[in-house]
Amino acid sequence: MKLPRRQFLHLAASAAALPAVSRIAWAQAYPSRPVRMIVGFAAGGGTDITARLMGQWLSERLGQQFVIENRPGASGNIATEAVVRAPPDGYTLLVIASSVAINATLYDNLNFNFIRDIAPVAGVFRGPYVMLVNPSVPTTTVPELIAYAKANPRKLNMASPGTGTGPHIAGELFKMMAGVDMVHVPYRGAGPSLTNLIGGQVQVTFESTPASIGYIRAGTLRALAVTTTNRSEALPDIPTVAEFVPGYEASTWYGVCAPKATPAEIVEKLNREINAALADPKMKARLADLGGDVLAYLPADFGKLIADETEKWGNVIRVLNIKAE
Repeated sequence: MKLPRRQFLHLAASAAALPAVSRIAWAQAYPSRPVRMIVGFAAGGGTDITARLMGQWLSERLGQQFVIENRPGASGNIATEAVVRAPPDGYTLLVIASSVAINATLYDNLNFNFIRDIAPVAGVFRGPYVMLVNPSVPTTTVPELIAYAKANPRKLNMASPGTGTGPHIAGELFKMMAGVDMVHVPYRGAGPSLTNLIGGQVQVTFESTPASIGYIRAGTLRALAVTTTNRSEALPDIPTVAEFVPGYEASTWYGVCAPKATPAEIVEKLNREINAALADPKMKARLADLGGDVLAYLPADFGKLIADETEKWGNVIRVLNIKAE
């Protein structure tokens, strides 16, 4: 039977629309089982704290558990590769820190290209690192630390959550600009590095406010400065490094990504829910208390941030000639 042209076109259009309808229905039903949120660092660091805040919110909003899974090692690259290779179905997510923008240049043998292989979902927040010392270090200001380090070259050990992490590069940038020589000691996350800083095995670190602000307020660690150009509203009495080392600036940021081919409808749904969290007064207050400003970005805007930061820190790494240890 020959169909009238109008009826034929109507049926063809309906058939073409079926995949889109099924994708939308799939996204509306998502998630139908627990979702893994992979963190490339040990528990207790800024990335882990961010993941747990977002995981709890998403669990409550979407009715399925968002389970935090810590896979520390290689400055987050082990976790990133696991997510790159995961099925792109929205059930494996990656919680990232600014270290992903550093790793792209620092490591020349990665099995993935972050910008090519990962889909940005949403930014969460951005904030400073804090320059911290063990209270036994006889310095209370940045100029005093610079003078002490110059008088005692390679006597100060500078901890970081790992080679190539944001705190490591922030520290290396400070060493270069201040003209001091401190020994870098990498760990497998902020938790272990801060534990050893408190214990006195290392003397200095640069660490995110989420990971360190509790120790600062308790007086367990001494904060000398924050690394952003402006002072932190959460730590208003702490000066900036740039007040003593003109031109110095570094910051950290966190967000959520997914495997590249994850359906756009799922990415958009996660973006809406995360941005709803960032608009919630209680969540905003919690993030402000941790020293961060919210990044309520659309996926494309978050992708641009990642690309811009990759270029920026790539230039820094090349200038400082930093090598993966």
